[in-house]
Parts: sequence; structure tokens; C-alpha cells
Amino acid sequence: MLNRSTLASLREDLGQYPAVALLGPRQAGKTTIAHQLAHADRSVYLDMESELDRAKLASPELYLGERLDRLVVIDEVHRVPGLFPVLRGLIDRARREDRRNGLYLLLGSASLDLLQQAGESLAGRIAYRELTPFHALELADSELNRLWLHGGFPDSHLASTTTASLNWRQDFIRTYAERDIPLLGGRVGAESVRRLWGMLAHQQGGLFNASVLARSLALDIRTINRYIDLLVQMFLLRRLQPWHANLGKRLTKSPKLYVRDSGLLHALLGLSDEETLLGHPAVGASWEGFVLENLITAAGPNASAHFYRTSAGAEIDLLLHWPHGECWAIEVKRSLSPKVERGFHIACEDLKPSRQLVVYPGSDSFPLGLATQAVPLGELCRQLASKAHP
Repeated sequence: MLNRSTLASLREDLGQYPAVALLGPRQAGKTTIAHQLAHADRSVYLDMESELDRAKLASPELYLGERLDRLVVIDEVHRVPGLFPVLRGLIDRARREDRRNGLYLLLGSASLDLLQQAGESLAGRIAYRELTPFHALELADSELNRLWLHGGFPDSHLASTTTASLNWRQDFIRTYAERDIPLLGGRVGAESVRRLWGMLAHQQGGLFNASVLARSLALDIRTINRYIDLLVQMFLLRRLQPWHANLGKRLTKSPKLYVRDSGLLHALLGLSDEETLLGHPAVGASWEGFVLENLITAAGPNASAHFYRTSAGAEIDLLLHWPHGECWAIEVKRSLSPKVERGFHIACEDLKPSRQLVVYPGSDSFPLGLATQAVPLGELCRQLASKAHP
């Protein structure tokens, strides 16, 4: 079993907040982490997809009120939004009894937005954290190629063979399309959801155009937007927003869409192994999405992520911007001898970033001109992590 970097920080959060919500896609490892905490801390674990555990909460104030002396872990909590007002009352009661922190760990595979809407009554009493699948900081640099091919979901990444990994990912996609998305408000058939997801995979890193997708799938634009929102809220799709600044230039206003997990992307594209992937036209877009996802994860929640593009062709793949004003411009190249295009230099002249970086699949850092540095993915992730947690 791999040690997840989230475990230690989660213990710190539980020492500071009455409740902590750990959010992320299904099968990312939330329940495993919860069981590790529960085993270590003599905690109570409740799964809201279990009829037996839901029955225990038939009178939640009574059941939970008798367990204020220990951590209670509630899995799939977004399925019982009516529980939040009860938790508020119990947290306030515990505070009066001088037990202020570490009462509840709430796990959810719905989005931060959905859980925040359901849990408005816990404002000031809860911290929100996201658990991604495995990422570059949790693995050795030598494993990054496997991470790219299989993705970061533990059961896929740790599968004994490429075939077993692919089968797991295909089953995962089918489960989401047939069960989970309809449960969260989907009203079109599983096949339409699967086709939309597949089209997004073929357009990995492309600008979002709801009209084109609607025509291709014979659906209306509102339905397309609703399903895009659901995939984003379920941590399966990243909507990377364009950078807006008053520069006197015509800037792209549409967001880019990325399937967040590269393994799911490859399953949606029918890419069964590394040889098939390397010969596919989507290899560059796949590598770009994989790199961006890992960099954004490493940079942490305080860094805002955008891309930059003008109508004249100036472009930066990823802009990371921190609240104090520092900005890093990052280009992604899948080449051992990367070359920086003119559009990147023009964009950097527009924005004047603190650092200009090119991520490539090699193992050494080296300069690309006076201001730009080529950096391996693992090294840049470590630099970002040290900046996020000095």
C-alpha cells in the first residue's frame, strides 16, 4: 500500500476543525484513508450507500450524540444532505462540552460546489479538501510513464497487467455513465453520456464549444452544459479558464476542457497500451493534460490556474498565479529536445511572468535561452510543492 500525502495533512486538519470534508472521484482512495484513520483513532465508520448504516442514522441526533467522544467518518455524505443541520447542532453541543475539533470526517464523490450548497449550515465549522488519484509527488520519477499510461486511480495504476488496468478503467467509465451521473441529475441515456465523454476525450485540451457538441449528439445546449458541469463537479473533467487582463489585446474567452485522469482518457480513446498511445494523434494532448493536472495538484489550492491565448497566436499552456502577484508561465512539450515557439515568447512579453518554464519528458534541467528553463515534470512538481508548503 502506498502512503498518501493527504493522510498527514488530514490529521492536522482534524486537529483544527470540528469537521473536514474529503472530496474526490470514486475509487481515488478516500475510503482507504478513512479506514486508516478509523483504525488508528478508534473511530466510527458509516457508509451512506449501506442500508444498515443508513438505518443507524434513522435518528441521527440520538445515534451521533452518543458518539461525540470520537471521530465519526461518514462516507458518501452527499447522499444525505439533510444530515448537515443535525451535524451543526452536534458540533455546537460538543463545543459547549469543550470538545471543539476532530468530530467528523465527511467523504464525498460529488463536487465541492454540491457539498457546499448542501452544507451551508456548517459554515465556519468545516474545512474542504480534495483527494486526487495518485499524482507525481507520490511516486518515483521512474514510475511517471506508467502513471501517464494507466492513470492515477489506485486499482488501475497498481493492476498487475496493462489489460487488467484497461478493463478496470472501462468498467469505471460504464459505472459512472450508467449509475452515478443519472443519480446526480442526468436525464439522458447512458449511451449519450458515454458519447459525450468520448467526444471530450477526442477534443482533449480543446476550446469548449457547446454548440458543436450539441449538434454532434443531437442534444440541446443546456443539456450539454449541464453534463459538462456534472463531469466537472464529479472531478472527472477540468475546465481550465482563460487568463483575462486589460492588455489591449483580443483574448480567447472560452475555457479549455481536459479529461483529468490520463488513464480514463486513454480508455475513452480505446488506447490499450503504450505502443498504441505513442502512435495516436492524441499523444501530445494526452501528455499536456497529464502534465497540467500534476502541476496544478502540486501547486495547491492557493495558486490559480489559467491558460493564455490571443487572437494573434500568442499562447501559454499554463499560467500559475499566486495571491501575492507572482506568476509562472509554463509550456508543455513532449520532446527530448524541446523548442519554444514564438507565440510563447510574445505571450511572456505581454504578461512578464516571474518564471518561464518548459516541461519535457527528460530527466535534466537546462536553459532554453536567457529567460526560459526546460524542467522535468517531477522536478517542477517538487518545486511547486515546496512553494505551496514552505
